[in-house]
Amino acid sequence: MKDRRSFIKKTTLGATGVALGSFAFPAKSYSNILGANDRVILGSVGIRGRGKGLLDSFTKMHDKGVFVKTLCDVDSSLFNERVQLATNNQGGKAPKTETDMRNVFDDKDIDAVVIAAPNHWHALSTIWATQAGKHVYVEKPSSHNVWEGRKMVEAARKYNRVVQVGFQNRSISNVMQAMDFLHNGGIGEVFMARGTCFKPRNSFGRVADSTPPSSLDYDKWLGPANYRPYNEKKGHYNWHWHWDTGNGDTGNQGPHQFDVARWGLNKNVHPVKVQSMGGIFGITKEECSQETPNTQISTFEYEDGKILEFETRGRYTNGESNGNIKIGNMFYGTEGWLEINGSTWKAYKGSEKEPFAGSGMADGAAVGGDTSFRTAPDSDGHFANFITGVKSGNRLDINCDVEVGHMSTVLPLIANIAYKTGETLRFNGEFENFIDNEAADLMLTRRYRYPYIVPENV
Repeated sequence: MKDRRSFIKKTTLGATGVALGSFAFPAKSYSNILGANDRVILGSVGIRGRGKGLLDSFTKMHDKGVFVKTLCDVDSSLFNERVQLATNNQGGKAPKTETDMRNVFDDKDIDAVVIAAPNHWHALSTIWATQAGKHVYVEKPSSHNVWEGRKMVEAARKYNRVVQVGFQNRSISNVMQAMDFLHNGGIGEVFMARGTCFKPRNSFGRVADSTPPSSLDYDKWLGPANYRPYNEKKGHYNWHWHWDTGNGDTGNQGPHQFDVARWGLNKNVHPVKVQSMGGIFGITKEECSQETPNTQISTFEYEDGKILEFETRGRYTNGESNGNIKIGNMFYGTEGWLEINGSTWKAYKGSEKEPFAGSGMADGAAVGGDTSFRTAPDSDGHFANFITGVKSGNRLDINCDVEVGHMSTVLPLIANIAYKTGETLRFNGEFENFIDNEAADLMLTRRYRYPYIVPENV
């Protein structure tokens, strides 16, 4: 295990990788070089749920030169409705369909792919795509485990591809403004960040294993995950609440607020300590197959003593802070505190009850005489930002590069490991492993199911 972990370094490795199967060709071999009109041709992988939303957004950019050529999903029952959606948004231009993402990656006309498959597919699909020369937009969390997340970073660097992770707050003008405010000392030195994910969810039930519907390629749906018989309650969306395929709400909605918390703390390193506790409350094992906790409190400590807290509440609850926040963030500094609720933020000085700064408060008092942070940065949104990066081919042009996404994704992943072990864990950020805890280290990766294997050398 130690030899395996030696590869998981903070810096990107330069080892020569071996591409899998049909992907053994150079990253620059795809033929559709962007033309004078900067047309971008996309493939959309995973078109249920969040994937449908992404498809709708990207096809609505048709007037900006974006064309979704291919829709891909292992469930063919989705095709008719999604093709119609895309066709309507693209001025009558219909996409083709595929059930195997590898055919999408093999298409040399496609410049980039949008990945909204379940969490356990994020890493391998991104690696395959970059090996095939595609730029990638991948939903959060960037990976299902820590080790494969680092492999995504290595692949993006090796094949020089732009990989944007779907942390949309990075491209919301008011959130960007709040971050500028914090980083410029708006509430003094920020010593603690708190994220919340309060989403009451009822039992989704339990049924016996059965035969997959004829429209679903169940083997491809499972992909890298361990084999298990098909079960209706462990499939579409409910995969979030089973460890082989999901990461619970701490790793579902949570990553967005983890990212904002880390961003506000201005931490570009991993924490040195993590602890997490919780459980499944209000739902019995007899009535529901859920494995992940619906109530979870996680705490992280950085080397300088600064703290990041995160709480998941999956039952009925009040909100927090002045804004009755249920999905959001709070930051605490030596001179005040700040809350972010969606795209709205407010800052409070000392023990004052009224905000002295916030979104829409351009006339507020300056911090250190500087009012530049008062104007929210211009942003066309996260999807447009990705297209900008695809056109330039420069990862510096995107707001959430894969390494940024990986750093934030590690937080809920190691929180879940602390929850499973029931221990306070010390973390070595340079090598992305735990200190003196082999049991926890084993959870940094997984046993992959052939042939859906994330390679050691990408």
